[in-house]
Amino acid sequence: MPNQLGVTHRRWSICALLFFAATINYMDRQVIALLKPTLQSQLGWSEIGYSNIVFAFYVAYAAGLFVMGRVVDRLGTRRGFSLSVFVWSIAAVAHALARSVLQFSMVRFVLGIGESGNFPSSIKTVAEWFPKKERALATGIFNSGTNIGAMVTPLIVPCITYRFGWQMAFIGTGALGLIWLLAWWILYRRPEEYRSISREELAYIRSDPPEVDPPKVPLRNLIDHRQTWAIAVGRLFTDPVWYVYLFWIPDFLSRRFGLSLAAMAVPLLVIYSGATVGSISGGWISSLLLKNGLSLNRSRKTALFVCALAVTPVVLASSTSHLWLAVVVVAIAAGAHQGWSANMYTLASDMFPRAAVGSVVGFSSMAGAIGALFAANAVGYILQFTGSYVLVFVIAGAAYLFAFLLVQLLAPGIAPISIAGAPA
Repeated sequence: MPNQLGVTHRRWSICALLFFAATINYMDRQVIALLKPTLQSQLGWSEIGYSNIVFAFYVAYAAGLFVMGRVVDRLGTRRGFSLSVFVWSIAAVAHALARSVLQFSMVRFVLGIGESGNFPSSIKTVAEWFPKKERALATGIFNSGTNIGAMVTPLIVPCITYRFGWQMAFIGTGALGLIWLLAWWILYRRPEEYRSISREELAYIRSDPPEVDPPKVPLRNLIDHRQTWAIAVGRLFTDPVWYVYLFWIPDFLSRRFGLSLAAMAVPLLVIYSGATVGSISGGWISSLLLKNGLSLNRSRKTALFVCALAVTPVVLASSTSHLWLAVVVVAIAAGAHQGWSANMYTLASDMFPRAAVGSVVGFSSMAGAIGALFAANAVGYILQFTGSYVLVFVIAGAAYLFAFLLVQLLAPGIAPISIAGAPA
């Protein structure tokens, strides 16, 4: 980091904007999960109806991931990110006008399109404002906003709902995005266009050698390799479990333990705090094993297997009568998922050349989104016809061990591979 007199640190104020955008993104995404019991009671949704609403969001989100990156590249970061936040904030506010399952599905679809632009826009912003040596740190900081959003939402939504009604919960969180948008439009410029940045900081930001864009690797060159499918199926069977934690855990706490909207705030805070700890711990385990002399293959596979085992106690959540036992096992499972996810992302960079990593991650993200689409409807039908979360948690507990077995079969050894069209 530069230490000359007069140096500024404007890049970290930009990172703070990204952090708050990620926080608001997850707040707008989670409000409906917290209000599910209330809305089901007042509007008469069925379980299948709610699952269709979640399904609509993830159809749009998955499609948006393939579109919004190009939109942001074409419009530029300032205008592209502004468009994304404007769309999702208006959609969040529009929830207050919806009454039927169809209307909620429509606004959730628009919300998914808008929210899909958050991550591509933030990554592009980091690339514009940070040298390579600081990009991982900046990305970690802004991405932590997702967990903060998941923890803050259960604390504020009950207060707004009890005082002003459920409509204001959607309006209030959606309005935060519009306030952020105003700040972004006023404050954001490319570093070269920023008047108050010092010459020293600008030189530091531009201190990397000129980048040469790597050649694009055709998808057909990737899907011929078992390693690509190992990462894809590893996410296909496990990403949906995380979405269950996001969109159904508030309903589970209400249905199984009779918790009110206000009473579930602390349990949800514990669960999503567990996710935050797991996200860090999962990567730390494999790094520690590597430092202690284990091979890359054994280090990554051991970390994945530990995470898969840590999920299994979640099967107890639906059968225990003790609230805090259920909360703890779900918190551990949520943390284990994040640890599993961190190592799955790392497998892409372990095995594939740099020019192919983005394509592999994109392909596996598509697989995870497809899994989430099926899971959304499956959970709705299970709850509609059984009235219980038992089967949901049994599947969640077994999914990671099954995925680990498939990863091991498809990629028994983790080592760099060569891809046609990609430089090593």
